[in-house]
Amino acid sequence: MPAGPENTIEDIAGLAVGNAEDEAARTGVTVLLAEEPYICACDVRGGGPGTRETDALALTGLVEKADAIILSGGSVYGLAAADAVAAALGARGRGFALVGQPGVPNSPIVPAAILYDLANGGSKLWGAAPPYARLGAAALEAAGAPLRLGRSGAGFGATAGAHAGGLGSASWRLEDGSTVAALAAVNSFGSPYMPGTDRFWAAPFEIEAEFGGRGQEGAAAGFPADSKAGPPGRTSTTLGIIATDAALTKAQAERLAIMAQDGLARALRPAHGPTDGDVVFAVSTSRRPLPEPDILSLSRLGTVAGDVMARAVARGVYEAEPERS
Repeated sequence: MPAGPENTIEDIAGLAVGNAEDEAARTGVTVLLAEEPYICACDVRGGGPGTRETDALALTGLVEKADAIILSGGSVYGLAAADAVAAALGARGRGFALVGQPGVPNSPIVPAAILYDLANGGSKLWGAAPPYARLGAAALEAAGAPLRLGRSGAGFGATAGAHAGGLGSASWRLEDGSTVAALAAVNSFGSPYMPGTDRFWAAPFEIEAEFGGRGQEGAAAGFPADSKAGPPGRTSTTLGIIATDAALTKAQAERLAIMAQDGLARALRPAHGPTDGDVVFAVSTSRRPLPEPDILSLSRLGTVAGDVMARAVARGVYEAEPERS
């Protein structure tokens, strides 16, 4: 199946990504915005996650849609990016309201997840004024600008195992006309490369040399020597968003997020470990009906979602390699 025209998550009509970075601090923020609220769900697999509003996305929760999603560096400090985005969207009149009342603002739903880039060598001497609210507001304003991958947004200060990490994206157009696309900020404990090579674990899923056209030779099992074997806990995370224009319920979107997590395991070794904070959000813009039978169609979407997520991970690392960054 072909990738979409941009081979990014922006191939899903109505979605836009914004990035902002602080070069001195070696950190950044990524925002996924939509023209209107989208069905949203979440799956958390890492042992050390940092999140906001994920409980609200649970199947028993009141809300079904989100106004924006934030992926951020900065560990716990990065969650402040969502505060700024929520405030800005609220000022635009967006957000959830049970009953609209004059003088009572809506409540924008802005789920967020963070990765740990505090120990990457950038200056974090920000005292009581971390940059993440500013970066969140800047990323929101940048939504719709040409999408930058590699050392951009939440991937700006990321590392993948012992290598540079980054922001990656990929898409896939299905035969029924629907699209599945992924966005990933790769700061993984595990390595994206096969041992002793520059070949990606995700090589079997590559489309048109999107991450260098590197084959599968040299694959080997075992624990990779170029993982983050040394750092303390909670220093590693891959954050992802899987999006589709197929109409999904919140429960179906959660299943899509669960299946998309398999893409991290296809692209990184190891994945979902105790020091990772792996989180994948799933988004449905509901612009195309889900083909019947629903169960078979969802299974197909989920299988594609795992492959697309693996491609997004490898592409983010590839675009962040020193010769391209």
